[in-house]
Amino acid sequence: MVSEHAAKVLVASNRGPVSYTPREDGSLDSKRGGGGLVSGLSAVEDKVWVCAALSDGDREAVRRGVSEPGVRMLDIDASVHTDAYNGIANSVLWFVHHMLYQTPLEPVFDAEFRRQWASYEAYNRAFAEALAEEADPGSAVLVQDYHLTLVPGMLRDLRPDLRIGHFSHTPWAPVDYFRLLPDDIGEQVLRGILGADRAAFLTRRWADAFIGCCTEILGGTGGTRIGVHGLGADADFLRRRSHEADVDQRMATLREQVGAGRKTIVRVDRTELSKNIVRGLHAYRALLEERPEWRERVVHVAFAYPSRQDLAVYRDYTAEVQRVAEDINATYGTADWTPVLLHVDDDFARSLAAYRLADVALVNPIRDGMNLVAKEVPVVSDHGCALVLSREAGAYEELGDDAIVVNPYDVSATAAALHEALTLDDDERSARTGRLADAATALPPQRWFLDQLDALRG
Repeated sequence: MVSEHAAKVLVASNRGPVSYTPREDGSLDSKRGGGGLVSGLSAVEDKVWVCAALSDGDREAVRRGVSEPGVRMLDIDASVHTDAYNGIANSVLWFVHHMLYQTPLEPVFDAEFRRQWASYEAYNRAFAEALAEEADPGSAVLVQDYHLTLVPGMLRDLRPDLRIGHFSHTPWAPVDYFRLLPDDIGEQVLRGILGADRAAFLTRRWADAFIGCCTEILGGTGGTRIGVHGLGADADFLRRRSHEADVDQRMATLREQVGAGRKTIVRVDRTELSKNIVRGLHAYRALLEERPEWRERVVHVAFAYPSRQDLAVYRDYTAEVQRVAEDINATYGTADWTPVLLHVDDDFARSLAAYRLADVALVNPIRDGMNLVAKEVPVVSDHGCALVLSREAGAYEELGDDAIVVNPYDVSATAAALHEALTLDDDERSARTGRLADAATALPPQRWFLDQLDALRG
């Protein structure tokens, strides 16, 4: 623990550090979450994490008064949460910042959108009121991400004594794309974040895009300071966890499935639309078609874990990932070679095993705030791994010099990059991996969080 940060710190995010599931006997089973924010906040002793109840088990825990120390879970009406989370945050704001609308058809800002926006306002207000109740005079409050863009401004009205920060974990849209939002809604989002003393982003590119929106639409950022904090990989945790027994078991299974003497191209992603998994598969298909010498000599180990399956567009995308993988296997597979080894069930130990085995890591998002997979693979790799990296990933800013960089839309160029990565000589691959690992761990989660806190209080 870090003693110099003993004063109370509050964090607000849609998802909290714990979730609850009912057992058959009526009791509740709790499960701790992971991620950079959980690791980062562990550096602070006196803290309160305000989050939403996301499941029936969470809501039952709130009703029973079940909680963990330092966690306040809000039982916001389920329909309000659905409107705010799926209707606005994930179907509007996320699409804008990742520039993923099919603009001839989308978005549609109609009466239904306005109804859902009212829920988004109510959702943010519930967080602001809870934070105002929990905060001691002068406390530091760090609000997380696009789900809660209105909270800083609302909280500023309720508690002007607080030090308020907002952190965006996604990209930020350039002004021309941001202006897809209705004018009043775009202004409301910007003014909400500018209610913070400090707004921070994962890369300078995203920070500059936010400044550009504020300048063009509002005339500037007012008194809000802007910062950049590029979240790094947790090297100690990853290296320790990747050598535990369950990971070794998964490695043995993967080696058997891949087959002796074959190289591996590994990707580990959620099936989010921005991750570009389908184009990655098409690039691998192009590699096999245009470079037949790789047939039976390489396996694409593709882990595409479910994400937002309550939205139809995500279910359709997951189905397309499976269809393309199956088609590649049907076209090129042989009796003892499966070209694509696809898994869609989440298994962290298996992901770490794949990291260790990877000869090439494919990280080709259309747009990504950071992408920690690009940082984690070099840290965990057993024998060195070439990184094929999209220039649209936030990680490109830190890792681009030692990656093989691609335009994520260019399937042919990505196929050529995969060939280059597979043929990189051992010394060069090892040297690049070392430099990538150093860059990837420059700002580990605890330091990332404390740097924000220092800057907010400074």
